[in-house]
Amino acid sequence: MNIAIIISRFNKKITSLMEENSVIRANELNINYKIYYVPGAIEIPIIAKKLALKDNFDAIVTLGAVIRGETTHYDYVCNNVSIGCQKVSLKHQIPVIFGVLTCENEAQALDRIIGKKGNKPKEMIDTAVEMIELIRRIDAE
Repeated sequence: MNIAIIISRFNKKITSLMEENSVIRANELNINYKIYYVPGAIEIPIIAKKLALKDNFDAIVTLGAVIRGETTHYDYVCNNVSIGCQKVSLKHQIPVIFGVLTCENEAQALDRIIGKKGNKPKEMIDTAVEMIELIRRIDAE
């Protein structure tokens, strides 16, 4: 399996932990992966599309963290990144796993990486594997 991992550098304290956990899981599963960094979450869909067009990957995992601020910017970013990833997935028939945390604060984000709410980066790698296997099974039928 070949997986692309796109990681937003914005909110680096959070996304660096996400990167670490996703790499640990990919290595545990002996998955080939390549990491691509983008400035922020909003840039994720265009890189996902470029990677989907290359046809080198079985899945694309997106990792980022959008923390609510004082303006509506949060809503626009979350919605557009989600919709952009979904469009790439459907158009190019490749799983684009949405691992962009959308949280009220940094504590909530950390809880989803190393706390009470699990290990979302690990779950995103597991989801990619499950989707790749399912697609391969359907293609073989």
